[in-house]
Amino acid sequence: MTSPLFTPFKLKNMELPNRIVMAPMTRSKSPGGVPGEDVADYYARRAASDVGLIVTEGTTVRRGGASNDPNVPNLHKADALAGWKNVVDKVHANHGKIAPQIWHQGLTRKVGTGPDPDAPTDSPSGMTHTGKQVLPEPTSAEVDDMVMAFADAAADAQKVGFDCVELHGAHGYLIDEFFWDVMNKRSDRYGGSLKDRATFGADIIREVRKKVGPDMAIILRYSQWKQQEYTARLATTPQALEEFLKTFVDAGVDCLHVSQRRYWEPEFPEVDGENGLNGAGWAKKLTGLPTITVGSVGLSGDFIAAFQGQGSGQRSLEDLEERLERGEFDLVAVGRALLQDPHWATKVKEGRIGEISDYDAAALATLY
Repeated sequence: MTSPLFTPFKLKNMELPNRIVMAPMTRSKSPGGVPGEDVADYYARRAASDVGLIVTEGTTVRRGGASNDPNVPNLHKADALAGWKNVVDKVHANHGKIAPQIWHQGLTRKVGTGPDPDAPTDSPSGMTHTGKQVLPEPTSAEVDDMVMAFADAAADAQKVGFDCVELHGAHGYLIDEFFWDVMNKRSDRYGGSLKDRATFGADIIREVRKKVGPDMAIILRYSQWKQQEYTARLATTPQALEEFLKTFVDAGVDCLHVSQRRYWEPEFPEVDGENGLNGAGWAKKLTGLPTITVGSVGLSGDFIAAFQGQGSGQRSLEDLEERLERGEFDLVAVGRALLQDPHWATKVKEGRIGEISDYDAAALATLY
């Protein structure tokens, strides 16, 4: 196999056998927030089938308002951590590497939902993306505890044996809400310019680093688009993006996971044309850090349509491999294609493309 997808890669102290990453995908299959044997087997199957790094579904921090669903797994409390240790052990037994995606839903979690319905919903300013004030603005002390909740989760992840950690700073959830000017109207150090709004994420990275030490890789996932507004953009120029990302580089992040709806779309076509660098390409160019690209890999259709059950055919991997080979990005995250078929990576590796079935949203109902 000569594909660049199957060449090794080193991220911090972590040796990966190839460039394929399982993208985080919410499954809501952990009753009481505890991942069971079926969850462990679900991830282990992919580890055994040539996935280089697994990033788990979003796992929520200890803030009571972090989750809207009691079936979303926690990354706190002894029973949940014991469940994750079993997951990690099974993945390692199948020669895989695994990271938790550490998550707080922010204002997307409606008051009164989730495993702790009486807990307040967290946000930067208590303001929706449409400018409606629905909650009081959190105090500085409350924001400080939000930061530490992520750091505590990372420390627990290290204790149960995860190989690295990913912080979910994308898609309009809590960290991303701090980044987004329409939801962050704070007048303290966490508000203001895009660089200043990045401070919340940077503080989390610094506190995580203190907890996990110098050797464990920290990945930050971010996105321009938001689930509340697909056309939203944090940075409209490379210069603005560079200033934004430098905040995380200075804080000690090791890798940037750049979420796009379609990886083949250029980030700044007005700068380098319709065939220009994608989001992960620009992040690597501006920071020098390793980057992960993601967005409808292995699918020809839009991923939102795929999740709504409209189906999606397969897109050739040729352009993806060409971009990877020339160093536009370093790792490739695969979502729905791996959800549909746990053996997707092995089939690609062995040239068995004809055996790969198109994505069907019915796969969401299973933990196959």
